[in-house]
Amino acid sequence: MGKEYLTILMHLGLAVLAGGLIGLERTYHGRPAGFRTHTLVCTASSLLMLLTVYQWELLKGVPLDTVRIDPTRMAQGIMTGIGFLGAGVIMKEGLTVRGLTTAASIWITAAIGTLIGIGFYFPAIMATLIVLGTLSLFRWIEMIMPTLYYARLNVRFKRQETPPESELRDLICPRGFSVANLSYRLEQEGKFFEYQMTVRSQSRDNFRQLAEMLTAMDRVLEFDIIPTGD
Repeated sequence: MGKEYLTILMHLGLAVLAGGLIGLERTYHGRPAGFRTHTLVCTASSLLMLLTVYQWELLKGVPLDTVRIDPTRMAQGIMTGIGFLGAGVIMKEGLTVRGLTTAASIWITAAIGTLIGIGFYFPAIMATLIVLGTLSLFRWIEMIMPTLYYARLNVRFKRQETPPESELRDLICPRGFSVANLSYRLEQEGKFFEYQMTVRSQSRDNFRQLAEMLTAMDRVLEFDIIPTGD
């Protein structure tokens, strides 16, 4: 039994290490599910799979021909249950959805813990390295590659001071934006008129310049620039 206990400790120790490494990356970038969450998820997945691997210890004295063991059923249960935890870190703020990457990292951390739990070390180690590389290296690639940035723009005027749509486009488009999904809204018994649209640009700095332009316009009563993205 001493050797088996050592093996179990090695399984759990590797699960703590793999989950902790992934969690540290998430904690470093200020994500709500970080070091402790990922460590616990990976360790719990490994622990549950150890139950299936060593369940014959719980069945001593039971005729083996009456027992059917299927470790994959436990793995299916783990991956189903982890979906609830992943859903808890996904937050919708207006048109922006955040937490998808953290939810995905929790999901794959559970998968890594499952592999460690059954002693499938090589793919577990490789998966840990791939996850760390994806979360760090791919972030750098995203920063340097050309990207289109989207935002939802809402601009409100007094009804009698509302500029024509063409004039508004002439103010926005020359500053590096394209406009789509333009809609109109009349509020408070017709006192205020609001343009609502999606704007797209290749530079984040253009949104700051747009905000400064709208702030300087006396006719603009209110405006919102809400980035949309993961």
